[in-house]
Amino acid sequence: MTTHTQTPAATADAELKARHAALWALGDYAAVAREGIPELGRVLVDACHVTAGQDVLDVAAGTGNAAIPTARTGAHVVASDLSPALLDVGRQVADEAGIRLEWKQGDAEALPFADASFDVVMSCVGVMFAPHHAAAADELVRVARPGATIGLASWTPDGFIGRMFAVMEPYAASPPPGAQPPPLWGDEAHVRDLLGDRVVDLTAEKRVLPVHFDRPEAFRDFFKRTYGPTIATYRGISDDTDKVAALDAALADLARDHLDGAGQMGREYLLVTALRS
Repeated sequence: MTTHTQTPAATADAELKARHAALWALGDYAAVAREGIPELGRVLVDACHVTAGQDVLDVAAGTGNAAIPTARTGAHVVASDLSPALLDVGRQVADEAGIRLEWKQGDAEALPFADASFDVVMSCVGVMFAPHHAAAADELVRVARPGATIGLASWTPDGFIGRMFAVMEPYAASPPPGAQPPPLWGDEAHVRDLLGDRVVDLTAEKRVLPVHFDRPEAFRDFFKRTYGPTIATYRGISDDTDKVAALDAALADLARDHLDGAGQMGREYLLVTALRS
């Protein structure tokens, strides 16, 4: 009888992915998608020119912010995410709306799909959070058919969400060795390097998504209540009241710097589309 044992590296990676899945299940990501980025999924669908009958994969789909509007086009959609909890919420949202698509758990760095399976492969502020960027990019390309569209929407390093992660960084747990910062996916040069000559006709455009919050503290408290990475950061410092107060002030100050008089906050993202060569 042959016994299969995982290497230490494989075990560590499995543990990391389990932590990531649990992190994104914290809070209420459906509320973040519904109230914070409702238009972003539709923007990505339009940029990818999805049409009825196409086979579409939404990678790191969360609760379906892009997958559900994609399914409305008549395309055959698979929404894949590392977190079963997010898929369960997305499935319920879609069922209540009478929208049919497939929901499948999958690691963005090891997608459970055959080579060249999809006409469109997209990710809406999702794949950027996979810790190993090259591995995730390899998978996006692998499952795309020749001529398929690859579409990505990612927060930029210098935009609001990128700066929010920078504000939280001193208070957060250290990332594991080899993990790369998520907002790097919002850097055009980084994405071009990741995809390389495996794609053609790559276009990249920085855009701004408007979001409304009445007060800086409203933004902070919303993210403390709903957004997994923010919740995890606060949990890690919960026994240090000075650090909690400092992070509270830093997040409110960040929002104050970005809110205009009408309560609008602009969140910069990079919209990328390319064709699989």
